[in-house]
Amino acid sequence: MNQLSNVEFMLLQMIAECNQASGYDIDKLVDQRGYREWANIGTTSIYAGLKKLEGKGLIKSEGFGGKSGKGPMPIRFSMTEAGMTTLSKEVLVSLSSSRERDNRFDLGLAALPFVEKSEAIEALRKRLGFLGEVFLNLRQKCESQGGVRLPLHVRALFRHPMSLIESEQAFVANLINELLEESKEHVHNN
Repeated sequence: MNQLSNVEFMLLQMIAECNQASGYDIDKLVDQRGYREWANIGTTSIYAGLKKLEGKGLIKSEGFGGKSGKGPMPIRFSMTEAGMTTLSKEVLVSLSSSRERDNRFDLGLAALPFVEKSEAIEALRKRLGFLGEVFLNLRQKCESQGGVRLPLHVRALFRHPMSLIESEQAFVANLINELLEESKEHVHNN
């Protein structure tokens, strides 16, 4: 379903945000934002990801071979039009349909500035529908197996993801409301 790995998705976001970035710049940003911890991104995967993105035509590199002071000029990467289109699509897919506890959703949140507020709201509304379906399926499975008569550890295996989904639904509903408020303020200020 995902055209990009999490690392590639994160790299596209950072390059779009910086307009141009070297592998070193990206590595520093990954550290500053704590991506290493929650998205499991190491220095090697950054450079491998940049190579893959360039191979897919989503970014382009500049700065081969020149010298600057002590060493070679760093290779800098920038977005292609295809890269921006892909980034936008990936943001909307990750906001609308990733599981309730999924790094992909967090990566989508980090990339909210790269889609229109109205598109983000639509994607988040789809997510509410998606989460609602997952919740209902879990509840039906639990009930079909005996519900409250199930042993505690089995009930807990159903209740834990269900409570995470409920919390996620509340978070998404609040986020939609905040985006709607920002949209109203933007209209009033223009």
